[in-house]
Amino acid sequence: MAWVVLVINFHITVFLIIMDTGHATENYTRRMEATAAGDIIIAGIFPIHEDVCKKNNSFIPQPHPCIRFDERSLILALAMINAIEVMNKSPLLKAVNVTLGYLIVDSCSDPSTALRVTGDFMQRDNCYTESNTSACGQPVMAVIGASYSEISIAIARQLTLHMIPQISYSSTAVILSDKSRFPSFLRTVPNDKHQTAAMVSLLHTYGWNWVGIVTTDGDYGRSALEHFVSQASEKGICVAFKSILPQSVTSHDVYSDIGDAATTILNNPKVQVIVSFAKSTHMRYLFQELKHKTLRAGQNLESMRRVWVASDSWSSSNSVKVNATLRDIGYVVGFTFKSGDPSSIEDYLSRLEAAGHEFTRNNPFMKEFYWQLNASKGFEDTKLISEAVKNLRKHTHASIIISVEMAVSAITQTVASVCRSRDCKTPGTMQPWELLKPLLLQEFKFRGKTYKFDGSGDINLGYDLKMWCSDGGNNHITEVVAEYNLNTNNFTYTNVSTQHLQDLKDIISKCSNSCVPGEFKKTAKGQHTCCYECINCTANYYSNKTDMDQCLSCNISREWSAEGSSSCTPKVVLFFSWQDRFAVALLTFSALGILLAVMVSALFLHQRDTPVVKAAGGPLSQVILFSLVISYISAVLFVGRPNSFQCKARQVLFGISFTLCVSCILVKTLQILLAFQFNPALQEVLRRLFKPYIMASLCVALQVITCICWLVLKSPFHQIVMQPTTLLEQCHEGSYLAFGVMLGYIAFLAFVCLICAFKGRKLPQFYNEAKFITFSMLLYLISWMLFVPVYVTTSGVYLSAVEMVVILMSNYGILSCHFLPKCYVIIFRKEQNTTSAFRNNVYQYSSKTSESISVSGSSVSEKQSIGRDFICALPPSLPAAGYLEYGVVTKGRLHKFTQRSSNTTLPQKKQHITVII
Repeated sequence: MAWVVLVINFHITVFLIIMDTGHATENYTRRMEATAAGDIIIAGIFPIHEDVCKKNNSFIPQPHPCIRFDERSLILALAMINAIEVMNKSPLLKAVNVTLGYLIVDSCSDPSTALRVTGDFMQRDNCYTESNTSACGQPVMAVIGASYSEISIAIARQLTLHMIPQISYSSTAVILSDKSRFPSFLRTVPNDKHQTAAMVSLLHTYGWNWVGIVTTDGDYGRSALEHFVSQASEKGICVAFKSILPQSVTSHDVYSDIGDAATTILNNPKVQVIVSFAKSTHMRYLFQELKHKTLRAGQNLESMRRVWVASDSWSSSNSVKVNATLRDIGYVVGFTFKSGDPSSIEDYLSRLEAAGHEFTRNNPFMKEFYWQLNASKGFEDTKLISEAVKNLRKHTHASIIISVEMAVSAITQTVASVCRSRDCKTPGTMQPWELLKPLLLQEFKFRGKTYKFDGSGDINLGYDLKMWCSDGGNNHITEVVAEYNLNTNNFTYTNVSTQHLQDLKDIISKCSNSCVPGEFKKTAKGQHTCCYECINCTANYYSNKTDMDQCLSCNISREWSAEGSSSCTPKVVLFFSWQDRFAVALLTFSALGILLAVMVSALFLHQRDTPVVKAAGGPLSQVILFSLVISYISAVLFVGRPNSFQCKARQVLFGISFTLCVSCILVKTLQILLAFQFNPALQEVLRRLFKPYIMASLCVALQVITCICWLVLKSPFHQIVMQPTTLLEQCHEGSYLAFGVMLGYIAFLAFVCLICAFKGRKLPQFYNEAKFITFSMLLYLISWMLFVPVYVTTSGVYLSAVEMVVILMSNYGILSCHFLPKCYVIIFRKEQNTTSAFRNNVYQYSSKTSESISVSGSSVSEKQSIGRDFICALPPSLPAAGYLEYGVVTKGRLHKFTQRSSNTTLPQKKQHITVII
């Protein structure tokens, strides 16, 4: 019979619950509340129902019935009850002999309903202002709630009238931090400015810059939307669309708006990331609509998969997925408030299960929960309570529970602080506003840590980043993958985050593909900044990162870049390098020239007393050879990286040295004219005035003056010519006029030498050098005449080589024509380098000249010729005698010789020959 008794008791209990529930629903105009007596009453406002039914169109002001019981909010109310009971047992309140009571009401997720219940318990405060206070109940000294920002904003304005402290456990609208509007509002969670910043940081980390937003049309949704868009734009994140849903799911527009939102999402396949500030109910309907539209379109369900970035309003909800699995939805990454140890609420639920129906005496919300659970599944009495507790345990990990417990702890420690020095047990002796100031200013302890509300009335603990993971079936579990620090704005990932977040790295949510390095973004007018074309950087510009808004300029004085470059390339410095093969060849010729000049100088010095050396000019030949050595050295300065000194020295050194060389040759040429082109009387006078060294010095002095003026007024300088990909280092001549004057002066001297030498080209064969002077000067003039157009039209590295080649040609022309034949005679024809050979050569030349005169039958006047190795000159007339008298002038001294003529046909008169050595 025991089972019969149990059945009877069960039916009686169910009947009583139904009657109580019906009575509560019928009399909801009064209020449905859970209460407990105490010296200090704390009100709790929770959305135990998800909405109200607004089908009644009557104009009579009356409350709407609440619909859709929400067990997630019930666990929050139980957490507050548990926290108060724990605090009543604490030494803190026992020390001041004060107990806490509670008054828990249901906002039904509706601002109007929340205002009604708030107005009801605020009447208790007004009661104590009247004369008759015997019928007054305990006044509410503080309020914990509400859940949604819209409701908190509404009741905060009402509570501010009496400055009743209000601590919210989940309202995050930024506007509530404004103490000028809401001076009595506090909260144990961060405001949405931090949450939207964390969301933007997450999107930026994964490179998602083309996102959609789903939110509700209320203070919370509008505030979150505004701050998210503002912060996202700073990070280059664009919002493709904004779907704003009605605040209430019972609105007649809600289903059409959700359908429009689903259509918008499906019509934007490039938007793979959706940020949602909607409620869990809205998201449940949205996921259902997405699935229906996808199936009706005949598409694969994978086309509706997205990455959903959830706000704290639904990130921990288990009721979002009804007929859509996590595989259908995609990935859900949500932000929740910091969670804590749930052991306290777990113990409370264990006590609740043990207490049975005794616990429902002062808690009609538990009665309704039991009734709804039994109505849906028909449990036995004991099984009903166990199943109810089991369902409630699913929500004990909710992050908001710690926020509720923290709010109770803050109020408790403030009450203990105030009640140490005053009476708190007599109703009406303490006003709510007396708790507000110490609540804002004083620190309190919670679970071993010290906390304090900041200047905005907030406690910023940071966020947990959670990711939904499949449990192997149709349900899901949430795992913390990272923690977000508000101070550093950085994520700290947990050990399990790598596996869960790995797939997110492959998700691309961009309007346009990323521009690779070497490209920049070009946005069309009127388009989002995230929708762009990728354009190659132009030459000498580069981009070294992805998605750069503009290309960076290379330092064109040192760098260059081709079109579409990701970096700048250093310009190659070009100059006539020592390692250049052409330079090596020219340097070899320069060194060989110096060596030859030195060897010839040594040979001439050793053979300085021989006729050939004397006929070559004696000391003047050493000066010529010295000037050639300097000229060869100046050619070397045209090779290598130029510098200021080198630029100035090379032209001046060449100009002066070669002028000295040509001047000495000119002096030798003038000696020919002095010996043969004048009558004997004038010749003697000019011979006395002829000073070869002085004349050579004067010629060189004019060139020195030209070079000094050049260096002083506009000297050559080191120049870097910037070319597209190279830097050409070269010497700029400073003044091309001065450069031309210098070369023109040398050319003038060479031309005079050429004319004079040409006139004396018919002297004795073995000693005649007029032909070689003519050839060397002609070679010089032709070389430099060719140099001018080549120099003007040539640019680049080998400009210096052009002048170097001409210098070497000029030097080798003089060295080869003037000295190498004499060296040949000195070394290989020693028999011709004797005084006897010299006399014989002169005599033979004179005899031939006399025979020529005899055959012609006329006198010879002013005959001249120039020998190869020395110069001989004939007097204006030849005597008919058979004796030849000739003189040799060396170093200004005249040496006379007499030789009998072998020609018997000529008159026996003396002939006078003067040879200048």
